[in-house]
Amino acid sequence: MNNFIAHTEKTINEMLESINLNSVEDLYKVVPVNFETFRMGNPLSEMEVQKNIKSLAKKNRTDFVSFVGGGVYNKFIPAGVNYLAQRFEFLTAYTPYQPEISQGTLQIIYEYQTMIARLTGMDIANASLYDAGSACAEAVLMAYRISKGKKNKALISNKLNPRYKEVVKTYCWAGGIEIEWFDTIPQSCEDYCCVLVQNPDYYGEINVINKTETILIVCADISSLAILEPPYNADIVVGDVQPLGICMSFGGPHAGYMACKEEYMRQMPGRLIGASLDADGNRAYTLTIQTREQHIKREKATSNICSNQSLIALSATIYLSLMGEKGFRQASILSAKLAHMLAKKLIKIGVKVFNKNFYNEFVIEVKNANEVLNKLKAANILGGIKLDERKILVCTTEMNTEEEINTYVSNI
Repeated sequence: MNNFIAHTEKTINEMLESINLNSVEDLYKVVPVNFETFRMGNPLSEMEVQKNIKSLAKKNRTDFVSFVGGGVYNKFIPAGVNYLAQRFEFLTAYTPYQPEISQGTLQIIYEYQTMIARLTGMDIANASLYDAGSACAEAVLMAYRISKGKKNKALISNKLNPRYKEVVKTYCWAGGIEIEWFDTIPQSCEDYCCVLVQNPDYYGEINVINKTETILIVCADISSLAILEPPYNADIVVGDVQPLGICMSFGGPHAGYMACKEEYMRQMPGRLIGASLDADGNRAYTLTIQTREQHIKREKATSNICSNQSLIALSATIYLSLMGEKGFRQASILSAKLAHMLAKKLIKIGVKVFNKNFYNEFVIEVKNANEVLNKLKAANILGGIKLDERKILVCTTEMNTEEEINTYVSNI
């Protein structure tokens, strides 16, 4: 029996040609022949390594006050979230191959799905995806399948998070879906498989989103749904659960959420947990409506995602349980109040604020964005995301204080 080789010589040559290389060996030319250039030094004991790592870690600055958003937010995380999520019963190395054995994990994910469905106003939610970017992309592919492949064009907002855009472009390129970008939704969009918008959009603006003639996908900040009306006009709602008790961690790992109307349930990618009864009549949780093609016949799979971000979804569920409906809403109200307080104070000193309606992020215009951000950094403040030479995207959460806001304003 011969070993299976995925790529033929022809395929290998085509891939090499596409990246301007002549052979597979050329891929490794970047690796130094002389490993002394790495300057690894002499071997160290475990104790010496620990001391060395700690001294290197001290070089990191972790005490900045953050006014940075853009998809990753500095949110309050109750101590119980990590304490419970890191218990050995949940903190496993991989998804169980016989998931029904893990009734505790399945119950948590079932509760997670219920919470996401309630927050988004949708009928059903899946067990999570990788992040908001892949959730947006999967939603576009889902809409394409709903059209039965007859509509291979998607309308996508220019005001979508730039990182999500890149993921969507990659998925659509591979799926043969043409993207048309827009600033305002066209009056007629029935020839498109979907319309994808973000609300609040990347620049923080809250938009009124009306029903469209085709599948409407809304990428929503999950924390904003504590005080904003759910996007009931949507057919599919996606986003990231990072604001739900997940630390920023240099940008990951996160988990994406996806919820939709019941009629589209069988086209939803990933896993879905359902509740049933076992042979003895006791309540039991199980994977349900999961097409086996996802594991066996790749060409028929709804997605390449056969798993989910269980631990992150677990943390989000614990967070919502600990905060409760009232606490979750209070945190979002505080985030919004602080953002509007900051905006008003900036306007008062002559800084232009572009947004009219916003939740906790807004765009300001200054004379020189680099100078302002450097001045704020010197005052121990991460002042926001530079959009261009004059514009900065600013964000507040419940973690900010009025004193920090005053310091921010005084350093503009």
